[in-house]
Amino acid sequence: MFRPLELYIGLRYTGAKRRNHFISFISLTSILGIGLGVAALITVLSVMNGFEQELRVRILGMASHASISGYQRPLSDWRQAADFAQDNPQVTGVAPYVEGEVMLTNGKNVSGALVRGVLPDEEPRVSTVGEHMRAGNLEDLRAGEFRIILGSELAYNIGARVGDDITVVTPQANFSPAGVLPRLRRFHVIGIFEVGMFEYDRGIALMHMEDAARLFKLGDAVSGVRLKLEDLFQAPQVSRELAQRLGAGLQVQDWTRQHANFFRAVQTEKRVMFVILTLIVAVAAFNIVSTLVMVVTDKQSDIAILRTLGATPGAILRVFMIQGAMIGLLGMAIGVAGGIALALNVETIVPAIESAFGVQFMPADVYYISDLPSKLNWPDVWHIGLVAFVLSFMATLYPAWRASRTQPAEALRYE
Repeated sequence: MFRPLELYIGLRYTGAKRRNHFISFISLTSILGIGLGVAALITVLSVMNGFEQELRVRILGMASHASISGYQRPLSDWRQAADFAQDNPQVTGVAPYVEGEVMLTNGKNVSGALVRGVLPDEEPRVSTVGEHMRAGNLEDLRAGEFRIILGSELAYNIGARVGDDITVVTPQANFSPAGVLPRLRRFHVIGIFEVGMFEYDRGIALMHMEDAARLFKLGDAVSGVRLKLEDLFQAPQVSRELAQRLGAGLQVQDWTRQHANFFRAVQTEKRVMFVILTLIVAVAAFNIVSTLVMVVTDKQSDIAILRTLGATPGAILRVFMIQGAMIGLLGMAIGVAGGIALALNVETIVPAIESAFGVQFMPADVYYISDLPSKLNWPDVWHIGLVAFVLSFMATLYPAWRASRTQPAEALRYE
């Protein structure tokens, strides 16, 4: 089978057993270094993707994909807004809510909290809080009975348990002959939830929407309508469409605005980790420079003979570029295969290591996410492989150029 001369010689130099075993050792080190760097980069980004997905699921389990509310005022015609939103094919769930800040007191314990009034039958359409109940059920909230469900950290902070009665104090005041008195109401704790996000477990309490509306004197109005979408990444586009069609007087917000800083920070952290780990790959890739420089020195006589037989400087350049590229390609292939294998089995490998050595990397009593989630994104794999190969190829340019500048007469003078 015919192969171009440069490719044949370059592949032969790559696979040949050299007289200088130190050169072979450095070549092997370069291949393994690139492979380890690529595998580490794929695995770390996959774990970070897994954490991002897990946090997004937990955040959106309590927050909404999008919401419709009034500008600095309650939403009185919320049923019309809900029916209008359901006409959009991307909207799969709609539920009204009442929201306000209160103070919760239990004996001497006091804590601020955000009260959210919900309809137990409709809330599962837009959130997963009902799936994270540690005690009680969301369906136990009934209008007029003034029952409340607390986040786990909030309940711990005020020392409340299921069955206790706590006092809810609102910012509005009652005016009486005795003066201005705070508005307060006793509520019966019937449940505790834990979604695994401190922001929600520490700061949110749930009650029936009618009780919340009565507490904040909203009458038939609500704070807004929460929406769940078929594709959460379409939230900005759907929000713009609904805002244009609903007109003035109403505002539509989506989760990318409400939690923009958080997810922007996660993306920034991923970019920084990509750059840091890419430097590891770059260090391994540029070991190819020392390998090829020594190979060029070792092959001076071979280069001179090829030149006398008619090989051009460009042909010599391509021979050593092919050799260096093959080293980078082998390292990249080993790293991609190892990285994919690790990323797909992180959730099995880590518990096995913890069990074998009797350690726990992320204790459940310290971290809300006690397992290492992993999500392999194939575009990340292609980008990492491409970056590793490009760095390896760039490392071949100077040694190959030096080889092409070899003068036959000088190289063969002492042969």
